[in-house]
Amino acid sequence: MDYETLIVTKEDWLATIMFNRPKAMNASNQQSIADLTAAVADIEADDNILAVIMTGGDKVFAAGGDIKYFSEAGHLEMEAFIAKCHAVHDTMVASAKPYIAAIGGLALGGGCEMALACDIRIAAENAIFGLPEINIGIIPGAGGTQRLPRVVGSGWARHLILTGDMIDAKTAFKIGLVTKVVPAEELMETAKKVAKSLARKSPMGIRSAKKCIAMSETADMPSALAYEQKAWAFLFSGSDRAEGMKAFLEKRKPTYINR
Repeated sequence: MDYETLIVTKEDWLATIMFNRPKAMNASNQQSIADLTAAVADIEADDNILAVIMTGGDKVFAAGGDIKYFSEAGHLEMEAFIAKCHAVHDTMVASAKPYIAAIGGLALGGGCEMALACDIRIAAENAIFGLPEINIGIIPGAGGTQRLPRVVGSGWARHLILTGDMIDAKTAFKIGLVTKVVPAEELMETAKKVAKSLARKSPMGIRSAKKCIAMSETADMPSALAYEQKAWAFLFSGSDRAEGMKAFLEKRKPTYINR
């Protein structure tokens, strides 16, 4: 499929979504969110894809929302727009496939929120993060006020959201916003190595782990633990679990069939 604001490639088991609005610094508008929604839906329907990388290249990941578009829109249009942002982010979070954000340059506002919807965030040394919405009279609306505290804790989330301050990759790593920082020229290679590692895991295991982690963010501890118990036991009914354990005992790499 062709998209106006994205470049989407598929290579064997890996899908890569690259934001492609260079003149607008990959800022989000109606078209870009529509394209992203369609691209994610296509990837989710493709059983051959086992991992997804999202990137904007090594200079700009995504610089938030398109302020010109925002400044001319009414509140009902904006409510519909942000609902679509939430929907595609929720799809990524709930996906059985792991999403990896390869972040180079600016990841601000909606760009930072897009990264927060990914499972793993890898930053280039030149990456800059921030939620500067407060500086133009609004707040993060695409999940930032909810996902950021769950990732970095309430203290840093309050600081970043209320001040609008930007932080560099070193600070982002320090507070747990990203889990790896690499030279810009190694960003995509590193992301692909992580994706390859994830693709070798049991898809059933990845799916179950993501669901359990999501439960930890929305349910009370007893409910989440009960869900984990059932999810763990359920995996023993599948062939992937049997293959994984057999391969371990036989000292070989497992071959999973997602069952």
